[in-house]
Amino acid sequence: MTIDLALVLALLAAAILMFVLNRPRMDVVALIMIAALPLTGVLTVGEAIAGFADSNIVLIAVLFVLGESLVRTGVARRLGDWINARAGGSETRLLVLLMVSVAGLGSMMSSTAVVAIFIPVVMRICKNTGTAPGKLMMPMSAAALVSGMLTLVATAPNLVVNAELVRQGFEGFNFFSVTVFGLPVLALAVGYMLLTRGWLPATIRNRRASVAGRPFASSPRSTSSAAASTASASDPIRRSPASASTRSSCGRPASTSSPSSDRAGGGSTSSVPTPAPSCAPATSSSSTSAPPTSRRRS
Repeated sequence: MTIDLALVLALLAAAILMFVLNRPRMDVVALIMIAALPLTGVLTVGEAIAGFADSNIVLIAVLFVLGESLVRTGVARRLGDWINARAGGSETRLLVLLMVSVAGLGSMMSSTAVVAIFIPVVMRICKNTGTAPGKLMMPMSAAALVSGMLTLVATAPNLVVNAELVRQGFEGFNFFSVTVFGLPVLALAVGYMLLTRGWLPATIRNRRASVAGRPFASSPRSTSSAAASTASASDPIRRSPASASTRSSCGRPASTSSPSSDRAGGGSTSSVPTPAPSCAPATSSSSTSAPPTSRRRS
């Protein structure tokens, strides 16, 4: 093993470790490796930055910019609304339209960018139609993979192979050279997804079925509150001492016991509760009546 090979393997292991730890960011790791190769003497400065002059690198970068522009301008959202409107209530039509749209857009840009664009679109369609996300996510991913076989710029390997053929002096591919192979594969993928869609998870339907079959599980706090309210409804006389002394069962202020002395007639002091209208007065064990006093003579 030569020293240059050992240095390259060491830098590769360090890059993989930083990618796994996600520290620093991936773009920073790539720049570190570009700077480390000339510093270690493995490559010259011209060889290290020669990749930026390749047209494939510029084209891939432009495709990512195009994908972000589709999201920010609302084209992806409008495409999702169009698919939802055209599909109507048919799940079969929805699946076919989704796969054809993903494959058509993926034929003009990177398949990874297409998946990133269509994830919120699919979630919006699932929310509007009540379809389980698992029914559409896997067909979307399959269509994005097949889209790489439709045009030359659909995926990076096509561009790399074409550039290498031209560099070696052979004739390169045309823009639609691979389309004759991609369209039959796309048709087979759509048919396969239609036949096997019953195996895809339907999480929303299962959850609705379980909710319809049994009630929700309540937390201990909500259970105790429900039990307390049930007990209060069945026995209106049982109330807390603090609230019963000031409020009646219907929520209105209850009259408290007040001593009334019949000084003129010499009557004894008594506690006279005043009932609230159309509501039973609250009774409390804490409300005490005035003690009977001796009869006074005027």
